[in-house]
Amino acid sequence: MKLLLVLALLCVSAPVASASTGPYAPVNRPGPRLSVPIADLQAAVKCTPSAHGSHREVALFVPGTGVAPAESFSWNWFRALDRIGHPYCSVALPGKSVGDVQVSAEYVVHAIRHARAISRGKIAVIGHSQGGVSSRFALRFWPDTRAMVADHIGLAAVNHGSDQNDALYPHGNGPAFALQLKRTAKFVEAANSRRETFPGISYTSLSTVHDQFVTPAGTTDLRGPGVANISLQDVCPGNTSDHITIGTSDALAHSLTMNAITRRGPADPADLPASICAQDTMPGADPDTVTADLAAFLKSATDTIAAAPVSAAEPALKPYVFARR
Repeated sequence: MKLLLVLALLCVSAPVASASTGPYAPVNRPGPRLSVPIADLQAAVKCTPSAHGSHREVALFVPGTGVAPAESFSWNWFRALDRIGHPYCSVALPGKSVGDVQVSAEYVVHAIRHARAISRGKIAVIGHSQGGVSSRFALRFWPDTRAMVADHIGLAAVNHGSDQNDALYPHGNGPAFALQLKRTAKFVEAANSRRETFPGISYTSLSTVHDQFVTPAGTTDLRGPGVANISLQDVCPGNTSDHITIGTSDALAHSLTMNAITRRGPADPADLPASICAQDTMPGADPDTVTADLAAFLKSATDTIAAAPVSAAEPALKPYVFARR
């Protein structure tokens, strides 16, 4: 059962049509007041001292399902950015993201606003797996955040639902997030309603053909202007990164992400040296401990998902999602 639940961890399938308007709110209608207590929102965001007053894009890390920021990013990304003095923040999502993704999105909204308020530049949102779609939901329904964000980087992001979730939970009775990330989920339809990308934000969506959860390959791709949809194997055919390592230890994914947040526009693989294909482990991740670090990551995600409360049905969409509230 744990394996089946892990298979539901941020896997993706055939995309829902992004042109759908349906009953959903206009893209520029002001977002609602956040329902989560401000003390909880504030406690969830952590930033480096260098983020305060920074002119560079502050990287905001949004973790995937079942893990806290420290479990996902402290042994790799945080170390890498500390070494070069690049500012960053992270946001811890409630219950490690196994509940209602709409609530997680409120934490991301606050984190974007906070990171922008303390810095002098715009924000680069970096979301792994579920973190890639919860942050996009925040941008969709809280339009004030868009002017604060320069880049959105999805690392195997769950953008269009999951065939595996549809198969595992055809009648509900699963973790809330899994029901919301089914291919047929109303949450997915709402997140992609009217448009998937917004002017002024550069989108980089990274995928891997070896992704064991996001299937088939390439279904992370976004539709719209300002997007670079990049398969790691199109850059380095021999790259073996999977769903977990693309967001935690892969050298190519790291290089493309850093390229995106340090240049104008989305990532451009042509900027990278050919030698990147010979590198396995990203800066910050220790080659001697990376196997154990990845195992600890996966155990945390597995245990958290296995212990998640069971929902009988997908959580209802919030009133602000609709054109008529």
